[in-house]
Amino acid sequence: MALIEIEGMEFYAFHGHFEVEKVAGNRFFVHLKIETDCSKAGLSDHLEDTLDYQKAYLAVKEEMAIPSDLLEHVCQRIINRIKSEFPEAQKVSVKVSKMNPPMGGQIERVSVTMEG
Repeated sequence: MALIEIEGMEFYAFHGHFEVEKVAGNRFFVHLKIETDCSKAGLSDHLEDTLDYQKAYLAVKEEMAIPSDLLEHVCQRIINRIKSEFPEAQKVSVKVSKMNPPMGGQIERVSVTMEG
């Protein structure tokens, strides 16, 4: 097994419970981990023998464009999408971080990490 990670994906999106978050939007960072068997690609050096990172990134990008009230919902959608598009993914972990959340104080980020 191997761990493929796509780190530091940055998006501007409209996730949040409060109306201001739905209208103004915010910066989000996503860290995706996919556990899969990469042994065939390690020998062949062919893209078709591994999980295509570009397609995984595009799946995350599309899911981040769909507004949700909760980061938990965003995480679960990303997990479901990756597992659906990449049946070879044994385990998927995603961390979604909202930068400077409007919580009444100076907060760098709030994050939710889920695994499936």
